[in-house]
Amino acid sequence: MILIMGTIFFLSHQSGDSLHLPAFLGADKLAHMAAYGALAFTILWFSGEKGLENPGRTAVLTVLFCLFYGISDEFHQSFIALRSVSSYDLLADTVGAFCLSLIWVLNPVLQCKMVSYQTRLERRLRIT
Repeated sequence: MILIMGTIFFLSHQSGDSLHLPAFLGADKLAHMAAYGALAFTILWFSGEKGLENPGRTAVLTVLFCLFYGISDEFHQSFIALRSVSSYDLLADTVGAFCLSLIWVLNPVLQCKMVSYQTRLERRLRIT
């Protein structure tokens, strides 16, 4: 989660002329959606079994966390050369987090696989 947040912060800290995105319409919004979808995934991952007690609540809190991080990111960009605050970027951030969270809520198999993998990883780390 911290790695994703750090990557978002790093990319936000680049001046507007140093970012090179694909030259198709909406590429930047897709990048926002992917980054915040990844952030939502890591939050849901770390919620583990506790998050499964009330998946709807976990998903809402995840989206809210991503929304507030997106607001702080847009505020941060207001201080960077050739960057500006964009409500459309914030919308794309929130949509990315919402879509990933919705997929997670509607897919109990994914929830179980995430918790199962997390449990196996924890056991493996304890052994070594």
